[in-house]
Amino acid sequence: MQSAQTGNDVRVERLIEWLRDAHAMEAQAETMLNKQAARIENYPELKARIEQHIVETQNQARLIESCLQRYDKSYSGIKDLGGKMMAMGQAMGGMMVSDEIVKGAQMGYVFENLEIASYTILIAAAEALGDTQTQQICERILQEEIAMAEWMRQHLPQITQAYLTRAVTPDVEAKR
Repeated sequence: MQSAQTGNDVRVERLIEWLRDAHAMEAQAETMLNKQAARIENYPELKARIEQHIVETQNQARLIESCLQRYDKSYSGIKDLGGKMMAMGQAMGGMMVSDEIVKGAQMGYVFENLEIASYTILIAAAEALGDTQTQQICERILQEEIAMAEWMRQHLPQITQAYLTRAVTPDVEAKR
């Protein structure tokens, strides 16, 4: 039978691992969003919202770092690098398709929902440990991720329609 201390140690280890995963996820998001925003030329509302979310994402990474620091831990450079490499691959793949703007918006919506799930897990883990600071930080971040996902969900039809209109208009670029 595990002692209470050992059980708590396992909970702390998981929380730290999941915080490191969240930091890597934010590093991936920042790279992905920067690449996407840099390529958007004809969809100013989407570009502006992505640029706003880049600032939120950078702040979220700092907030996650503060949670790790309270446990005398740091983020995982290897995990962060892996996330950034995946984002670069996604950006390269997106450049190869003719409907880049639609696929990018679709993937952005999917990624936001991954972040929502991750922060929901972190909130539950922090609550189980009685770590109210981490819980509150993750609740704050969760609200930003929900807002971005909802914005994307509401704007996917508009982005799609704008793309389709541009795609059938002669001498007009629709891709980005």
